[in-house]
Amino acid sequence: MHIVFLSGEYPLWTSGGVGTFIQTFGRSLVQNGHAVSVVGPGKEKQELQMEDKGVQIYRLPKNDGPLPNFMFNGLQINKKLKQLHKKQPIAIIEGAEGGLALVSKSHSAKKVIRLHGGHHFFAEAEKRKINWRKGWLEKKSFRKADGFIAISEYVKDHTAKYLSYGNKLIDTISLPLDTNKQVPKVMVQENHILFAGTVCEKKGIRQLMEAFKLVREKYPNKVLDVYGREWFYPDGSTYHQMLTEKYDASYFENVNFYGSIPRDTLDVKYAEAAFCVFPSHMETQGLVSIEAMLLGKPVIFSKYGPGPETVEHQKTGLLCDVYDPKDIADKMIWCIEHPQEAKMLGEAASKLVKVKYDADTILKRNVNFYQSLIEN
Repeated sequence: MHIVFLSGEYPLWTSGGVGTFIQTFGRSLVQNGHAVSVVGPGKEKQELQMEDKGVQIYRLPKNDGPLPNFMFNGLQINKKLKQLHKKQPIAIIEGAEGGLALVSKSHSAKKVIRLHGGHHFFAEAEKRKINWRKGWLEKKSFRKADGFIAISEYVKDHTAKYLSYGNKLIDTISLPLDTNKQVPKVMVQENHILFAGTVCEKKGIRQLMEAFKLVREKYPNKVLDVYGREWFYPDGSTYHQMLTEKYDASYFENVNFYGSIPRDTLDVKYAEAAFCVFPSHMETQGLVSIEAMLLGKPVIFSKYGPGPETVEHQKTGLLCDVYDPKDIADKMIWCIEHPQEAKMLGEAASKLVKVKYDADTILKRNVNFYQSLIEN
């Protein structure tokens, strides 16, 4: 099969959970004899083409004209799809929630939406109104889809509150991981606690800062390492700047903001940390949590959303109330005061992840889903 993913994310040029999934899944598809193309808007005047272990990547020209970006990008995407289809017939076109809105109805490929968490899904968590244009595009995209894949039961059920799947084929398939990955051989830095994710409100970084201050009142030598890209407000200011204006300097003692780092480097940082904390307010699955669990790290995750699907409390990790800094701090202090028990949680988590998120098993489920669409 020739599968085309419509996405502006891919680790070769930008970080993000969707891009990481496409890279892991795309490489796996190629290794099993399928053709994979990734098509998305670029930032240059000319189209850029790249290749990553057999995955073909196309960054389309940026918009320098009077057309709105979404219309311009739609024209460019359909043009590229025609070129790729002529070269090698496309069996599947896959996008996120709003990704199919501007894809031509006449294209013969089956169209799939993978539910990573769209505009309607996250609007509630961020306590904002639905943007009429983004909402309209998502609804249009859903009407064009032939099938849906949800990365967790939670994202499937929660999205259904706002958008209809109709009578179309739908399945829940977890994100795949490279479960053969070896744990980096490094010394664990017992004083270091790790957070990874975009530095923004919905990832719970504000509550984590408040929780860490409580932790340091009892254990002043502890260090919080924050890895992730910045969140920018419309005026160009960052979420990090907002935090520095909101809190006094005592909240930032022993807190290091490193920004976004390469995936391989992040694996090393996971391995070095004593444990990891991901107090996200809203997730579709929580890729960073299972990445850390795979490497045997004790993980503190949200008791809301997909948290209970990902972590079994006190067996493969800890679940916390992400809106309560004291509860987050209590779970962190438990890990500090019970290092052997925390280590056992990490070991149990690694065994679970290697089975539940095995890339080969998940590849087969996805390919079977694609083939069911094509046969129907």
